[in-house]
Order: sequence, then C-alpha cells, then structure tokens
Amino acid sequence: MQTIIDWIQEDALRMEAIKAVHSLKLPNGYLAAGFIRNLVWDRLHQKENTTPLNDVDVIYFDADESDKNAYLTYELKLKAIMPTLNWQVRNQAKMHVRNGDQPYQSILDAMSFWPEKETAIAIRINDNHTLDCISSFGFESLLALKITPNPKRDITLFHQRIQSKNWLSDWPKLTVEKSFE
Repeated sequence: MQTIIDWIQEDALRMEAIKAVHSLKLPNGYLAAGFIRNLVWDRLHQKENTTPLNDVDVIYFDADESDKNAYLTYELKLKAIMPTLNWQVRNQAKMHVRNGDQPYQSILDAMSFWPEKETAIAIRINDNHTLDCISSFGFESLLALKITPNPKRDITLFHQRIQSKNWLSDWPKLTVEKSFE
C-alpha cells in the first residue's frame, strides 16, 4: 500500500484532485477505481506518461442524505476547481438501489460489489493530512497485474468491461484471472 501512496504523491494531477475532493468535506469521501488502478498499472508497465483518465470517480457514504441530486452539486464544485477532469461523484449508501443489492454498510462494503477486485480501491486525505488508501480485496492482485472477477457480479459484465475499456491493449502485461477466489 505504501508504494501506491508514494506513486500518488509523485503525481501532481492526482494530488491536486485529492485535495479538491478533500475541500468538499464529503462524508467518507474518496477518489476511487481507475484513478488509482490505472496509475498502478502504468507504473508497473513503466510507462513514461500516465494513461489519460476517462473519468474521475469520487465516492462517499452518507446514508442520511436526502437530496437525490446532491452528487450533481458536488460534481459542479469539483468541475469549478479542476475543469479539465470528468468528475463522477456517487453516494455509495444509495448505489445498492441501482445495483439491486442489499443496502451497503460502508465504503468498503460498497466497493466489495464492484465488477473486478482490482478496481475496488480508494484513496483520500485524512484530517491529519496523510493519505489513506483502502481496498475491499487487498492490494496484492492489483500489484501483480491481475484482473479478477468479483463473484458477487455477473461474469458477463466483467468480460464486457475488459473488452470495452481496452485494458489488455493498454496494459499488455495484465493477466485475467478465471476463477472466483
């Protein structure tokens, strides 16, 4: 995990994005998914330039949030701070409805339902101004350049994502794990 934190700290764009999200004071707010995963895969592939971000996933957990469009307000605020990024903000306490799951209990629980294990990673600045990096499935498979299906999700979605996102072309050292372990 410290390696991932070090790589994030060396990336000016990612640090600026983390600070922008921190400024919103979202409850349990993190930057997640490809924001971290892609950087790790870029570093392990020794790419000179980081792969451009299609979007920047911001997640938070607020079970008491009553405004169903609050995420749009957060996206506008982030867009005002960093207009070049495609911000996507989602309250994970509400995402179980869209996904047809039982209510999630936390950020880690919500991420444990994401289609592939290596995407279930998030980072934020703590109140003591240090980076906190978490993962629902650990960091080993991400650092081992694996893509592992989540048994909680349909395997078809997993394969569609690999294909549509061109991961195997962008990062040819990746290996697709076939089993649900």
